Amino acid sequence: MNEGTTLAIVEDDPEIRALLGGFLEGEGFRVESLDGGAALDRRLAQGPAPDLIVLDWMLPGEDGLSICRRLREGGGPPVVMLTAKDEDIDKVLGLEMGADDYVSKPFNPRVLLARIRAVLRRTRGGAVAEAPSAERLRAADLVIDPAARSVHADGEGGAPREVTLTSAEFDLLMCFVTRPQRVLSRDQLLDWTRGRVADVFDRTIDVQVSRLRKRLDEAGSGLPALIKTVRNAGYILAAPVRPA
Repeated sequence: MNEGTTLAIVEDDPEIRALLGGFLEGEGFRVESLDGGAALDRRLAQGPAPDLIVLDWMLPGEDGLSICRRLREGGGPPVVMLTAKDEDIDKVLGLEMGADDYVSKPFNPRVLLARIRAVLRRTRGGAVAEAPSAERLRAADLVIDPAARSVHADGEGGAPREVTLTSAEFDLLMCFVTRPQRVLSRDQLLDWTRGRVADVFDRTIDVQVSRLRKRLDEAGSGLPALIKTVRNAGYILAAPVRPA
């Protein structure tokens, strides 16, 4: 799956850039090494965008969190964040800013490789355990198109509104709509969205559910109230799902 896939490494440490670049090129990726946000902006202006960005948190000038937020607001490529911060609140903050995954420094390059591959699978529609139907699905007033990886909310008397989701948020939504009215545990959701590279003690799935609810609420879909928390068990999509 690596052939023809371009990764951008945004890291101010030239030694880390060189080591990661050489390792990932050895795995078959095309790698572009950039030393900060300004260099990334120049690269994105040239187009087309890389398939994924490996982004360091602690950059001089504009930090990685700010860059990640800008990328997400502009519909940019998926982001795997590199961070020397290992507190849960820092991981939560990175996810809130739109990162698709994170790796804490120091790290084994093989761990980073596994996270990159997992995010790319999600982006390309291959991460949900049960393969979704190619037909469009309706849950409450949402219409989900698995093939196009798009979501729209029906408007009252107006045109449907697009709901902008990250690749991780879309995959989480697909976990619910392909298993409606079933209690899904946190471990199941974590495994389906992040696979074997997930930490068994990782509870960031709660943050991602909260973020998904917020995105849907901003679109006026009413779906957040239908993703219910089941105490000591997980979450459930209470709405039935049918072909759109």
